[in-house]
Amino acid sequence: QVQLIESGGGSAQAGTSLTLSCASSKITLSAYVVAWFRQVPGKEREFVAAISGSGHATDYDESVKGRFTISRHNGRDTVYLQMNDLKSEDSAVYTCAARPVQELAKRTYDYLYWGQGTQVTVSS
Repeated sequence: QVQLIESGGGSAQAGTSLTLSCASSKITLSAYVVAWFRQVPGKEREFVAAISGSGHATDYDESVKGRFTISRHNGRDTVYLQMNDLKSEDSAVYTCAARPVQELAKRTYDYLYWGQGTQVTVSS
């Protein structure tokens, strides 16, 4: 069973930074578009950012544009989400997802493989 593995979550003060990582032991992530989504209790899972397999194309939700950066190191087969200037409203469970079609997408049902998620808590 393919599973993505997130790491790097935790607690942070508002205005500081955290970096999340996404890896997989079963698939070669460089062949997939990878996205980050986030979810808070009682709300729908929402799109945060996506990156193409080559890393040349990225897309962001407006709420994180200019603060978050998605990147990938295909040599390490890992995708990162650098989160700067964190706000309390960024608190959520962050999950990475992968799709084999080389087209960026924002809908959860566009993605085939998912991780378990990592909690990010930002205090003001």
